[in-house]
Amino acid sequence: MIKNFLRQFSVKTPSWMGSRPENVGICAMDVYFPSHYVDQSDLETYDGASQGKYTIGLGQSKMAVCQGSEDINSACMTAVSNLMEKYNIPYSAIGRIEVGTESIVDKSKAVKTALMDMFAENGNTDIEGIDSKNACYGGTAAVLNSAAWVESSAWDGRYSIAIAGDIAVYEKGPARPTGGAGVVAMLIGPDAPLVLEPVRATHMENVWDFYKPNMSSEYPRVDGHLSNECYLRSLDNCYLGYANKWSQWQGKQWTLADADYSIFHAPYNKLVQKSFGRLCYLDYRENQTPEFAPLKDYADKELSATYNDRAFQKILSSVSKHTYDTMVKESELITKECGNSYCGSLYAGLLSLISNKKDDLVGSRILMFSYGSGLAATLFSLKVNDKVGFIANKANVINRLNSRTKLEPSVFEEMLDEREKNYTKMNYKIANPTNGLFPGTYFLKEVDNMERRFYGRAQNRNMSTLASPQQPNNNQPLASAANLSHVVMRRMQAINQLARGLRRVLRK
Repeated sequence: MIKNFLRQFSVKTPSWMGSRPENVGICAMDVYFPSHYVDQSDLETYDGASQGKYTIGLGQSKMAVCQGSEDINSACMTAVSNLMEKYNIPYSAIGRIEVGTESIVDKSKAVKTALMDMFAENGNTDIEGIDSKNACYGGTAAVLNSAAWVESSAWDGRYSIAIAGDIAVYEKGPARPTGGAGVVAMLIGPDAPLVLEPVRATHMENVWDFYKPNMSSEYPRVDGHLSNECYLRSLDNCYLGYANKWSQWQGKQWTLADADYSIFHAPYNKLVQKSFGRLCYLDYRENQTPEFAPLKDYADKELSATYNDRAFQKILSSVSKHTYDTMVKESELITKECGNSYCGSLYAGLLSLISNKKDDLVGSRILMFSYGSGLAATLFSLKVNDKVGFIANKANVINRLNSRTKLEPSVFEEMLDEREKNYTKMNYKIANPTNGLFPGTYFLKEVDNMERRFYGRAQNRNMSTLASPQQPNNNQPLASAANLSHVVMRRMQAINQLARGLRRVLRK
């Protein structure tokens, strides 16, 4: 259809539009996290908790903290603008945007609509997609839906952006140290360096482990014990389902050794450690893997009977430690430093792995386990088909983490109290909204008397590489191939050429 449309205007059709897209996956990505954090060891002391309760018991180092001028709309705006500007992506090259989040500020209006201003200003309002919501699973829904659009008959040759992220806050109590914040924006398209493999397994139930029934508060109701059980049960079902489907796909028995890395949704790092241990346990049950032989006494036990067995957990931790260090540890960086970003957590793990391993990942298979309470879970895999070092260089994660400002726990608590007070407030302006923000960060300026929200952007001066570069001139050529993988670069050039041709036609 689009080729016929182009022919009538004598616009040359890019050669790749005559064939079905291949190797669809993640072409580029970036992350936004706040400029402030609280140290978990300081929080232990402030809360009167035993030393190591949060740092060892939860496995967390720091927790990202949003200011009162940041909400989910502003965080997503910052993540998307970073992606567009760092990679110099033409706004005309985007045909779909989907936001995965549970951090709502409006029960009707999608977060995606807040992103449209930057695209409308650049002449593009032909963009499909809205928001997806189910606790921490929405980001994965956005990724899978974006890939499905590219692979569909409706695809028009442009890229999709999948956004995954949240602001995770809890009322004062045992769950508060498991909060955090962050938003990951991903460019989804064909010929990607991170290819979505065709095998995945899903598990869904109706449970009440974590939910948000109070529309006047950001705080959830949490049954932590139940949620951990639901997470592990979902992992068991997804892993066994994935193994069965993979074996049918490849014509041989799946083993854990067929994966090079495993990344998990990370409410807190200790659960990630337990979760990987379960993969080792399941691998032993299915394949009698020699290195996991100390688990033989549990081989025939009911899976559900092992979820809260402390003796079993100790053996599991010991048996899986070496393999964990090889397959999981390099994906911990952002989640241990920023805490739980709900929908963004899994993809923050992916970006952490890329930041640490860079082009050494080429040829690897990465298992990705996504879990959202309530519940929805999927295990899928990515194949690293091309170099990804350019993603690490653009994201510059380690330097940005090191540039943050530390908060005292008392200030952190005051900020959460203020945030709770303002959650349903209207007809007010934020005082000093840009104080302490990274340059280039979007922020909430005002909520008027009709509860409409208005945003601004912190100045970009003295920006260096900590946030987005200066707003590019979209009439200029794309960035050099050194800044993007050559595969993405070629397609971007073709889309840019197509967009320029259409603009010339429309001006006639």
